[in-house]
Amino acid sequence: MKFKANIDIMPHEALLDPQGKAVTQSMGNLGLNEISNVRIGKHITLFVDADNEELASSKVKDACTKLLCNQIMENFTFELQEVS
Repeated sequence: MKFKANIDIMPHEALLDPQGKAVTQSMGNLGLNEISNVRIGKHITLFVDADNEELASSKVKDACTKLLCNQIMENFTFELQEVS
């Protein structure tokens, strides 16, 4: 079976996000003063060949914890969907 994983990686809420702060400040220059507290992260899409969803989920978690996400500074969430 093949699964598609959509992974979102975001900085921890307690950490400063310089990119997000710069974008937030720029919103005012664009007349978008209603927008605040922008946080910038990463979105990663990957495909996993696995016998079942549980195994695919385990592989995605391993990829996130071992390579894709710096858990000292970031959190990750993901969704899996079976593809044909």
